[in-house]
Amino acid sequence: MKIRTADFIKSIAALNQLPVSKLPEVAFLGRSNVGKSSLINSVCNRKSLAKTSGQPGKTRVINFYRINEAIHFVDLPGYGYAKVPEKIRSGWKQLIEGYLKNCKNLKLGLVITDARHEPTQLDYAMINWLDYYAIPYGVILTKSDKMPRHQVQRRIAEIEKEMRQQGTYCQAVLSYSSFNNEGKPALLSLIASAVASTTDTNSPNT
Repeated sequence: MKIRTADFIKSIAALNQLPVSKLPEVAFLGRSNVGKSSLINSVCNRKSLAKTSGQPGKTRVINFYRINEAIHFVDLPGYGYAKVPEKIRSGWKQLIEGYLKNCKNLKLGLVITDARHEPTQLDYAMINWLDYYAIPYGVILTKSDKMPRHQVQRRIAEIEKEMRQQGTYCQAVLSYSSFNNEGKPALLSLIASAVASTTDTNSPNT
């Protein structure tokens, strides 16, 4: 898969604002400040398609991007940032879960974590949520350039072991560096496979 075009479509703050489309969708999920926007920009070969911020928890909407006129990348609000009012955090939760539960075009979720740290309880809660609704997903370890390669590989092996034991819908555990694009071919391959696959008619999302 090669990304030729990537365009911002719209931001929504409520589920009734979802764009009307039959394009397959890939959702980007992760805690605030794990490099989600930088990852999207790197994958799409664009410097500022997704806006990065030094203020965790700033994004409070779902952002849609059209890729190659054939796929939607869906950037969901970063979760888990405590320094915002509880009412706002509750709204994010409802928005994220409402999208994941009801979107019929969703082909793949990408749970993004910082390679330097073990996934948190919130990350595993998101993974369990995806499993419950039978949504295929990948776990993407960002900022892999900031730690030795052998430590990255060990982290990947640990998470892969946990995923196998749970019998999950996890498709892959990959590392990624938005600094040098390490891991990009593998991630694009994962996305291409998910988009090309036939939707499971027994899934709650169909």
